Amino acid sequence: MSEPTVEKLLKLAGEKADSAEVYYLSSQDTPIAFENNRLKSLQTKALQGVALRVICNGKLGFASSTDLTRLEELVDAAVQTSEIGDAVEFEFARDLHVESPQSQYVPPTTQALVDLGRDRIERIHEYNPDILVDVSFHVRRGTVEIATTHDVRARRSNQIVTASLGGNLVKGEDFLQIYTYDVARDRPVDTDRLVAELIQKYQWAERRAQVNSGSFPVLFVPRAAASTLGGLFDTILSGQAVVQNASPLIDKVGERVFDERFTLFEDPTLGPSACEFDDEGTPTQTKVLIDKGVVNGFYWDRRWASRAGCVSTGNGFRGGLSRPGPDLTNLCVAPGGLSVEAAIASMEEGIIVEQVLGAGQSNQLAGEFSVNLDLGYKVEKGQIVGRLKNTMVAGSIFEAFNNLVDLGDTPQWIGGGAYLPNMLFAELGVAARQ
Repeated sequence: MSEPTVEKLLKLAGEKADSAEVYYLSSQDTPIAFENNRLKSLQTKALQGVALRVICNGKLGFASSTDLTRLEELVDAAVQTSEIGDAVEFEFARDLHVESPQSQYVPPTTQALVDLGRDRIERIHEYNPDILVDVSFHVRRGTVEIATTHDVRARRSNQIVTASLGGNLVKGEDFLQIYTYDVARDRPVDTDRLVAELIQKYQWAERRAQVNSGSFPVLFVPRAAASTLGGLFDTILSGQAVVQNASPLIDKVGERVFDERFTLFEDPTLGPSACEFDDEGTPTQTKVLIDKGVVNGFYWDRRWASRAGCVSTGNGFRGGLSRPGPDLTNLCVAPGGLSVEAAIASMEEGIIVEQVLGAGQSNQLAGEFSVNLDLGYKVEKGQIVGRLKNTMVAGSIFEAFNNLVDLGDTPQWIGGGAYLPNMLFAELGVAARQ
């Protein structure tokens, strides 16, 4: 059981440090993967460990371990690192007692997911047997516990099922990789939708199209918007970027910087990543960061908030057993009134950005982005006419969101951490190599 371990470690740390914070993580991941039409891997991976932060003589120490039998050594390591640690201006969280309810959802069995994967491969091959299909499922269960010497005792559990469906179609020297995925919490994954989406994307890509370099209307679908634009907003709205003078929005609070139809917010009660408290034991809260184009403020963890003379907004999160840093539970954009059909029909000549290569390149100080299309489509006279290759889209968030035609009417969850609609911009720069 985790509770005796957490309490024992907190007691040991409290005897040697001025204050302490214990973070306990237990996770289990069962991946089921098909690669090139065949079942490749089927195994369960588990992780259990603790991360300890201490404050000794005004300095911060940290240590982590997956060996829960050597807690005294862990405490000693954390105390020793505090001797060379940074001076700390914040306190660990106080006075929180929360235990989130356990999920009652029972995910599919491993065999059921294996059968589901084989069936979805067959359905894609009914459209085109030459597509090499990859299917993967992950059933992830996790528990987080946080305790501090300032009377925090918080525990949450989650159970996430993800499904990804991808295909690789090789014709001579042309490689066409298309993918789609779903992330579900307390519900089944929608693989019927994934199959339909994948086939539709291949149908749109059956013909090749070309575009000349210039400025065109550009439609970002939610996935491409998340990796290109959402990631940029995530960075420049972080309190860390503010303290490091790396955000172009530092002196824009209270100003209307974007189109008044653009509202960006975080709601920790929604979606697969919903949680009542962050990884420092601070309660999460709904916050509107950009309200109808006006910059309202930034999000903070405890460390960076203290450096700026602010308070944490409940956004201190960790990757595994690492130190916490500022991050969003989810990044949400309020929808508009534009259907995807109307968006496409409105373009005399334009581009749809479906998949981008990596996260692209960006100059965050200027709010600029530049992405190569991994998968994109050309629109002519309101119709998708084919797939584009060797094409790049570039611009800035200030340019894009002041040339906003409209936002889509149906947001989608992307990876569990973003809830975004389609985004249609009147004009962005396009560079094409014929």
